[in-house]
Amino acid sequence: MATTSTRERSGGGQTRNREVVDLMKEVDRYRTACEDALQQLDWCIGYFTGCNKAGVAKALSANRSAIRRHLMRRDDQALPTDNKESR
Repeated sequence: MATTSTRERSGGGQTRNREVVDLMKEVDRYRTACEDALQQLDWCIGYFTGCNKAGVAKALSANRSAIRRHLMRRDDQALPTDNKESR
């Protein structure tokens, strides 16, 4: 039975830690990209609202809410277009 030295065992742990750090950086990169895309979607919703295309803005808003809830696991966020005057 071969024994592993302390150096070999700690080296494997360091490799796993590096992999975890790399994966967390990738997760953060994807999260940032998703948040940027949601900001662009917010702009589009505002644009269509300003163009009197309330149906398109409402559909995009529903998609945005679904993305936040299901993909990002975050609560819905009110939009400026969700005020009582536009209903």
